[in-house]
Amino acid sequence: MNRAEVLQEVRLMKFEDVYSRRSANKLTQEQAAEILGVSVRTVRRWEDRFEADGAEGLYDRRLGKLANNRVATDKVMEMLELFDTKYWDYTPKHFHEKLVAHHGFTQSYNWVRLTLQRHGRVQAAPRRGAHRRKRPRRPMVGMMLHQDGSSHEWVPGQWWDLIVTMDDATNRVYSAFFVEEEGTMSSFQGLTEVIEAQGLFCSLYADRGSHYWHTPEAGGKVDKDNLTQVGRALQQLGIELIPAYSPQARGRSERMFGTFQNRLPQELRSHGITTIEEANQFLKEVYLPEHNALFAREPEDTTSAFVPFTGNVRDTLCVQEDRVVGNDNTVRYKGLVMQIAADRHRHHFVKAKVRVLSLTRDMSGVCNMRSVRFYSVSERRRYEPSRSVTGSSTDEV
Repeated sequence: MNRAEVLQEVRLMKFEDVYSRRSANKLTQEQAAEILGVSVRTVRRWEDRFEADGAEGLYDRRLGKLANNRVATDKVMEMLELFDTKYWDYTPKHFHEKLVAHHGFTQSYNWVRLTLQRHGRVQAAPRRGAHRRKRPRRPMVGMMLHQDGSSHEWVPGQWWDLIVTMDDATNRVYSAFFVEEEGTMSSFQGLTEVIEAQGLFCSLYADRGSHYWHTPEAGGKVDKDNLTQVGRALQQLGIELIPAYSPQARGRSERMFGTFQNRLPQELRSHGITTIEEANQFLKEVYLPEHNALFAREPEDTTSAFVPFTGNVRDTLCVQEDRVVGNDNTVRYKGLVMQIAADRHRHHFVKAKVRVLSLTRDMSGVCNMRSVRFYSVSERRRYEPSRSVTGSSTDEV
């Protein structure tokens, strides 16, 4: 006996007891309706049917009949075959989107999910954990951005780090790309893409990774006085860096990575993508626009907190390290001996305190607020910097 039949028997037993008391004038229709949890009109209908047909008059005539909107068996088998042969690693939600978009299915997501569960293709999701209070979103875009990385086997046999920068107000992903390993340069790349496209924002919410913060004690508070390269760059740009102390605190970015991990590997497989270069191109040109169209939401306030940045943000979002020029007008940096070229503004740079600006393979130098040219003595490869740094009280290269 299934659940519906059990409930029907319980309802019949309660009604027979109430009906006998009604027949003895011990209950009014209003009292009977309250006991049975139905309306007075329903009580009158049940009494009429019970007096006409007995207990059978109260049975639900829908039990045992096929629903009028029941999906045909052939359609169910077609869906299961598609899942088994082409979409076996897709989530039910992702699978339903593909059925609607590419295979002409009109059934609801809930029907697809329950059918897959009934036929043993997927397992029901576990019950959620303890209740946590949800942090309100920022009302405007640009007030707070999240940046984080996720290491995952995005294509079979290859583990990459996915770096994502997203808006707290809308869940819109402004930047996403794969790298071999998350670090300072990947953070700079994501921030550069956002600021060049959108402008300066108010704050960045990130974990306590070593490229964001120095943490004297493992699991302890961050050192806000001893800045990393990322912390120094954000401070120069007037952007507040906010540390997150638990995965739950980064709930929105963690859930976003769950969505990426449940969808992106399947999309890469379906498109035959196996290299990180192809994956980054697909991510930028195809996946991100579709992702934002599905998961981005409207902000509470349509005003934007982004501020246009007119300078060259790459001069700030780079590694900056101080050096002292040698007697032969050279600077040593990470195994390179860099010769400073002659400059018409001064005779030499000996003993000058300079700062090296490095972003990936490009390096430039600044001294007394002016760009200087240099080249590697060991490689004889000349560097022609096109950028300059302003706003510092020290000589820089």
